[in-house]
Amino acid sequence: MSTTEGSAEDLPTLVDTALLRDLPTTTRGTRTRAALVAAARVVFERDGFIDSRLTDITKEAKCSTGTFYTYFDSKEQAFAAVLSEAQEDMLHPGPPHSGDEERTVIEQLRAGHRAYIESYKRNAKLMLLLEQVAAIDANFRRLRLDRARAFSRRNCRWIRKLQDEGYVDPSLDPLMSARALSAMVGRMAYFKYAVEEPDWGSDELLVETATKLWINALGIPTDGSRRK
Repeated sequence: MSTTEGSAEDLPTLVDTALLRDLPTTTRGTRTRAALVAAARVVFERDGFIDSRLTDITKEAKCSTGTFYTYFDSKEQAFAAVLSEAQEDMLHPGPPHSGDEERTVIEQLRAGHRAYIESYKRNAKLMLLLEQVAAIDANFRRLRLDRARAFSRRNCRWIRKLQDEGYVDPSLDPLMSARALSAMVGRMAYFKYAVEEPDWGSDELLVETATKLWINALGIPTDGSRRK
């Protein structure tokens, strides 16, 4: 679990899926669109995607329907914009960790899991809605898959780096390992925070369990040293 900033290539291609228009170019337009996105998030998290209406969003944003259509063609586009902001938060949950080089590999891994869990908690309702909408809409299904690929690509780079530095089992395929381990942590977070399944224990238990499983799966020595 990399604790460094991802690159632009990590981000799902929302525009390519026709789910978003180009961003406004004026300060006023940017401000108005941001207010609509914030209002849409409130409505979607409160009412769900299927039961929410454009009028609910415009009422929350205190604007007209015409203003809504200046920035979005549909409720789906507004939902995509909300998800785009959540995705940015989850891929970049905090400022760059300039002290990473002073941390052990295990400390970096633990910090990355903790940052991911905190960002997932902030966006858990949206993650649940994304799962639901992806089941019935091909565009959002693609977005769901792109999101998974983004995390896998980022973590693949981190695993490959640690292989080069002698921390991770060199026989492992870095991409397949990243896919498996990213999916594991993602589903753990989904069941604990989105579905709110009981008996998952504390946040710290999830962080520590995920960290130990990554360490064991990647063959990292338990003291954080390089492999012999």
